[in-house]
Amino acid sequence: MLVSKNAAQKPYKRLTLRASLVPARLLVLALLNLPQPSLAAEINPDIWPASWLVPAKTASELNITDFKEPPLLAALVENGKLPPLSERLPRDPMVLEPADSIGSYGGTARIFESDWNMFNPVESPLSIDPTVAHIFPNTIKTWELTDEGRTITFKLRAGIKWSDGEPLDADDFIFFHRHQLLNPELTPVLDPRWLDSRTEKIDDLTFSYHFKEPFPLLINLMAQLGDYYVIPSDYMRQFHPDFVNREALIKRIREEGYISWMAYYNAIRLWTRNQPPLMPTLRPFQLIKRTATSKLYNRNAYYAKVDPQGQQLPYIDKINADIIENQDVLAAKAATGQADFAAFELKTQDFPLFKLGEKTAGIQVHVWKRLHGSDVIIEPNLNIRDERLKAVFQDIRFRKALSVAINRDEMNSIIYFNKGVPRQPTVIPTSRFFEPEFASAYAEYDPAQAGIWLDEMGLTDRDGDGFRDYANEDRLTITLEFLDFETPKNISLELVTSYWREVGLDIRLKEVDPALQTSRATAGLMQMTVWHADRTTDILFPFQPMWYVPMHTGWEESHWNDWATYYLSKGLRGERPPAEIIQLQTWWDELTRSTNPQRVTTLGKNILRSTAENLWTIGTVGLAPQPVIVGHRLKNVAVQGYWGWDNRWTMPYHPATWYLEK
Repeated sequence: MLVSKNAAQKPYKRLTLRASLVPARLLVLALLNLPQPSLAAEINPDIWPASWLVPAKTASELNITDFKEPPLLAALVENGKLPPLSERLPRDPMVLEPADSIGSYGGTARIFESDWNMFNPVESPLSIDPTVAHIFPNTIKTWELTDEGRTITFKLRAGIKWSDGEPLDADDFIFFHRHQLLNPELTPVLDPRWLDSRTEKIDDLTFSYHFKEPFPLLINLMAQLGDYYVIPSDYMRQFHPDFVNREALIKRIREEGYISWMAYYNAIRLWTRNQPPLMPTLRPFQLIKRTATSKLYNRNAYYAKVDPQGQQLPYIDKINADIIENQDVLAAKAATGQADFAAFELKTQDFPLFKLGEKTAGIQVHVWKRLHGSDVIIEPNLNIRDERLKAVFQDIRFRKALSVAINRDEMNSIIYFNKGVPRQPTVIPTSRFFEPEFASAYAEYDPAQAGIWLDEMGLTDRDGDGFRDYANEDRLTITLEFLDFETPKNISLELVTSYWREVGLDIRLKEVDPALQTSRATAGLMQMTVWHADRTTDILFPFQPMWYVPMHTGWEESHWNDWATYYLSKGLRGERPPAEIIQLQTWWDELTRSTNPQRVTTLGKNILRSTAENLWTIGTVGLAPQPVIVGHRLKNVAVQGYWGWDNRWTMPYHPATWYLEK
């Protein structure tokens, strides 16, 4: 282990860091009795209504024949401004059971803009169950795979309407596929699995996808990101040059200050324009106004689901979402009861603040379980342009040294109050692909062994300044750029880099904004960066093993963009990967095509075993608690749930059934 006069001074800084972070917060934590989540990331499903654990029943199956609408909408019907409820609901709507009780209508919910996806979740064609293990019907009623998974046929539920009253039908899926996904102006880089694909309309409610190669994982995609693959075609035709005069469309968008018809089209589709037109939605609420400081959402009068008493959902009339940029301000407002719901940008280390808010502001602090395999994963850029640094990063001894030099137990204590799990990035323990050794590989704290591996590489302190050098005595200096977003990256990296300095590594932190993270990571310019390892469930890992296989280029998984580019371009661009990387890509190709469950499990475990052995990325602490703040007015929010991108955060827990107590 490296020792020098400079290195000997460094523990003082870490002790100061410990002293500033631990005692006061741990004392408050003990006094407030923070709930203790299971380390296995399992929730007892008995806490949820039994109806949530099976596909939702329809009104006819539950003998519901009388339907009611919110007073706000009844008044509009009476004034002739809205069709009657019988023309807005499907003939046999799906029924959602609230977590606790039948709600009451009315009110405006106060949230932060960062939580709008949580309060107003997507209506994906297929849905995900609360345990994040099963896929259920939703707007799609049935599906069938034929031709060994090359053809997938879907049948929609009858009578579902967009928020403008137009029916949801097969044309809405076909429009997206033909005119957006396969349009090179809107989608210049296409996932290879969609190449040569086609859609077929069988009738108004039935359509099929046809693929050159088997694509059974389209079912997973339709559950997790399926809202992306359907679009209100009757509305969006007016903004697409396949249906309107291109010159007239370009003139129109230039008058509004957009640089291209694609930018205008996407601004409407993604609700980023300040004012209408805004694309109709299937969600419980629709955005109607956007300013610099807030967004206003109204209930969707055509929302297609009801409660067990036949009352049209949602219960709440409006949402007012304040746009707050500063995370500390947001946390303070949440803790003092200035929002009915807050979660997305809240930090684990602020649990004591929130628990105090239970006593002083009447809020409730629910503890959900994050689906992140690791809250922070370190990504050495294995394709960095600097050949000398690339050789260091591609040496497995260096990655192992980085890993065992991290004191994960101390991180768990300081940041997570010992409620997280020290582990490498891998799937959650309830996954069919999980093996304990995948999570524990090279995760034990052993700085002496780290020093041995670094010495073996010839990275020693040649000038006595306490830091390791290359053979020519140039100091090995690495810049770690990061975006402090969603999980506790800043505090985690302060600790991680302090551990690495103790073994003589000069790692310099540089916080960047989202634009820089996107541009520099995508371009492969970052020497090292971090993200959080989601895609950990059986829903999403098979389709998007982003931390484990170079199959996608982006700003999240930026540690091997050149190898991913080579794969995506079929060898025309990028850099040819080494044999073990090609093996990963080969396994994944087979996994995505296979309809044999046992073979899929074997291939998934092969991929995760390679990750554990090779440490393509390096994990810290995962399966951590997520604070979910619920104001005193808001009811029916599940006390526990799984929190992450894999299940779109709150989607399986039915926010349309939340209501405001009067």
